[in-house]
Amino acid sequence: MEYRQLGASGLKVPALSFGAGTFAGKGELFGAWGDTDVAQARRLVDICLDAGVTMFDTADVYSDGASEEVLGQALKGRRDRALISTKAGLPMGDGPGDAGTSRHRLIKSVDDALRRLGTGHIDLFQLHAFDAATPVEEVLSTLDDLVRAGKLRYVGVSNFSGWQLMKSLATAERYGYPRYVAHQVYYSLVGRDYEWELMPLGRDQGVGAVVWSPLGWGRLTGRVRRGRPLP
Repeated sequence: MEYRQLGASGLKVPALSFGAGTFAGKGELFGAWGDTDVAQARRLVDICLDAGVTMFDTADVYSDGASEEVLGQALKGRRDRALISTKAGLPMGDGPGDAGTSRHRLIKSVDDALRRLGTGHIDLFQLHAFDAATPVEEVLSTLDDLVRAGKLRYVGVSNFSGWQLMKSLATAERYGYPRYVAHQVYYSLVGRDYEWELMPLGRDQGVGAVVWSPLGWGRLTGRVRRGRPLP
């Protein structure tokens, strides 16, 4: 397996990582993605670790937290061999504090993720979306506290626009807060918008790409053919 530096950080990650969105399969949306249980997940983790794929990505919103629980159990006894990446920020309920990245929400989200994953720290914690209702300074100061508390090793973002990412990086530099080292983005041969602005921004600012759906929502798997019904 080839390993690379994640952005302008000291963290080395495999060129390929494993997405755990199919774990648990709770709810209508994620139930359609897959229903991998703990035993199946443990087998998949075995295959990954044997091949040098040491980074596993999930999120609180995946199966309402159940994906994190299954991943945590699958990694039990070998946590030191793996890097865990998870995300928070998308709605987890209908309450006023159940979405976004306010200080209140971030602290609770991280503590909940640690409990579900059964671990003492998260290697890469990413904001799942930009929260325009919360000041960037509040978000970054909270992440700084969580890093200093040892709960988070590195921080990143997902699905940010160029100005959102650049504003966050400038604020981090101004106040000495942790800089985002990764940007989880959609990028594939049939979806190349990342190349226009976010790729040169990441290269210039030292923000590595963590790509989701590199097979273009299944269109590059070979299962989708012209003239044939969708699988």
